[in-house]
Amino acid sequence: MKKEISRCSWTKNDPIYIRYHDFEWGVPVFDDKNLFENLTLEIFQAGLNWLLILKKREEFKRCFDNFNINKIAKYSELEINKLMQEKEIVRNKLKILATINNAKQTLKIQKEFESFNKYLWSFNNYKIIKNKYKHIKDIPSQTILSKKICKDLKKRGFKFIGPKIIYAFMQSSGMVNDHIVTCFKYTESNKTKKGIENRDYL
Repeated sequence: MKKEISRCSWTKNDPIYIRYHDFEWGVPVFDDKNLFENLTLEIFQAGLNWLLILKKREEFKRCFDNFNINKIAKYSELEINKLMQEKEIVRNKLKILATINNAKQTLKIQKEFESFNKYLWSFNNYKIIKNKYKHIKDIPSQTILSKKICKDLKKRGFKFIGPKIIYAFMQSSGMVNDHIVTCFKYTESNKTKKGIENRDYL
């Protein structure tokens, strides 16, 4: 008899959630484009259901040039109008404008820090924060660190962000591992080195 795999309860046995949980959530991301994608999707999720965003993810990629930061930063009124006509994504003009603005600010960060990746992971001292929560209800929606990152991003001109959005982004990008202790992904991560010793990804 096949042993049942224990996962974080938020997956709710939904195949889309399960795939995301098993292969992405809590897995460290070091690529600027993917980090920008994760931040953008978290912004579009604000006030909505994350499952909805995951279902629309491929359409978001199509509509936003596969999250090419340089291209998005150059979007004009023409591209904005096209996006507002796209029925397969979340047509929120404030979030669309924030995405374009944030792409521009990300380019500035890349010039200053060499990469968006270096900038973001420096807040973690280049190590994964691995928590030991027993229940989903114990996981916070924001932390002192997410507030700190949010404050700095806002100072740099980022729009439509808050400490809760940033904490969700940290979870989705693997800066924080919030799999509960009974989840197989928590056990799996115990088999790897603690933190990030090798900085080749920088």
